[in-house]
Amino acid sequence: MTARTLIVLTTGGTIEKTYDEHDGSLQNRETILEREVCNRLRLPYTQLQVVAIMSKDSLDMTPTDRALIAQQVQAHLPQGCPIVIIHGTDTMAVTAEYLQSVIQNLSVPVILTGAMRPVGMHDSDAFQNVAEAFMAAKLAAPGIYISFHNQLFPAGKVRKNLQTLTFEWKD
Repeated sequence: MTARTLIVLTTGGTIEKTYDEHDGSLQNRETILEREVCNRLRLPYTQLQVVAIMSKDSLDMTPTDRALIAQQVQAHLPQGCPIVIIHGTDTMAVTAEYLQSVIQNLSVPVILTGAMRPVGMHDSDAFQNVAEAFMAAKLAAPGIYISFHNQLFPAGKVRKNLQTLTFEWKD
């Protein structure tokens, strides 16, 4: 079987935060997704094309940042490959709705995911969420989605629940 290509756009968020031993902070510095997550997953039928757009906490994202994400999605659409966006959870639903409003006539699924705990933490949900997003990208119909904790939510119908620390259906 031939490997299927997935485009992976990274923007930062908790999933990619790293610990700074000098000042004791957790910050987004650079993408660590490929090195720390993708290289540890068994993906014999998947070829990844990883593109780092930015390294930001999603609370710090601006409308200009969201426009850049949309521009990158549109730039990669002609390849005809599903797209996965690694994003911070705090404003992931906002970005998903923004993408849905500005990108029309999608021919592939665009899946956003992230993690509640950084990949470097023992109990991180990063591996699960990334693996599930990759699978969802291969199976979902064209559209904008959030894949998180074994659920796939269409943009506009999802919100982050701060009590349960996951995403849920929005009324």
